[in-house]
Amino acid sequence: MTKSDETLLSQHFEITGGDFNNAGKASTSIKEILQEIGIDSSITVRTSIASYEAEMNVVMYARRGELTLNITPEKLHLKLKDEGPGIKNIDMAMQEGFSTATDEMREMGFGAGMGLPNIKKNADKFELFSIPGKGTSLDIIFCLNKTEKK
Repeated sequence: MTKSDETLLSQHFEITGGDFNNAGKASTSIKEILQEIGIDSSITVRTSIASYEAEMNVVMYARRGELTLNITPEKLHLKLKDEGPGIKNIDMAMQEGFSTATDEMREMGFGAGMGLPNIKKNADKFELFSIPGKGTSLDIIFCLNKTEKK
């Protein structure tokens, strides 16, 4: 393992599907951790947006999920895995405005269809894997070294 691959910090968060009372707690904790350790504020903001959108997708659509934050000297990596319905059409899901939110979710102010596009827009690297009927996983990477963008 090279020095740049060495994990400096790792934090794991459990997310419960349908638990709107605790929705946002994992992403708030991530933001606080990043601020506490002195990560650049622009990276902290982008990470906070992406982690919140990912967390809300689990709360809205999945039974449960796990969000892991890993920080190395080179990058900040969010890894999300959920147990949910999966995404049938990833191309559609990545389009701004596309949503499968219920009327109830929309009444709570969610379901604008900006979650996945916002994650992709804020990340330096973004990969989405989904198996319908099994679940979805996201790899969201933010480069800490300014020369290593997208």
